[in-house]
Formats: sequence, structure tokens, C-alpha cells
Amino acid sequence: MFKRDVLSLKDILLRNLREQGLETPLMQKRLVEAWPVVAGPVIAGYTLNTYIYNQTLYVRLSSPALRSDLSMRRQELTQQLNAAVGEQVITDIRFS
Repeated sequence: MFKRDVLSLKDILLRNLREQGLETPLMQKRLVEAWPVVAGPVIAGYTLNTYIYNQTLYVRLSSPALRSDLSMRRQELTQQLNAAVGEQVITDIRFS
């Protein structure tokens, strides 16, 4: 008898996404969508735009006071966002 290599559907899909180069964009999309959940509804209300470029999340805010407050919490927010996605997607956050 021979032993079959049984993989879960999740593993097969992730391997397929990785081979096609779609895993990173998918994780980036999940991280951007996690911003309102991690930051909270009040901060999400002041958020105008979010995008990722070179492993840095750029967040455009409408409040300068909130921008300076969140700048001091950059490291904490980076860890929370990566934890929400389950992978190291970003290394820094920039607020403008």
C-alpha cells in the first residue's frame, strides 16, 4: 500500500494563490479592510483613505490632532493589524 499526501482545501488554495502571485495582494486587501475594526468606529469616521505601498500602510486622516495621537501608537496598531490578518503584511504605518 502507498500513503497519499492528503492536504486540506485551505492549504491547496493558499498554495495555488502563492503560485499565481495572488497571496500578497489578498493579504493586503484583508489588512486594509481590517483598519476600521482595529482602529475603531470613531477613528474610521475620520479616515479618508488607506492603501499599502512597500509594506507600509498609508492612512489619510481628516483630523491633525488624531494624526499626531495615532502616530504615537504606530507600533501597536501595526502589530494589531498584522495579527488581524494572521501574517506579517506591513512593517510601518504613515499618517497624513
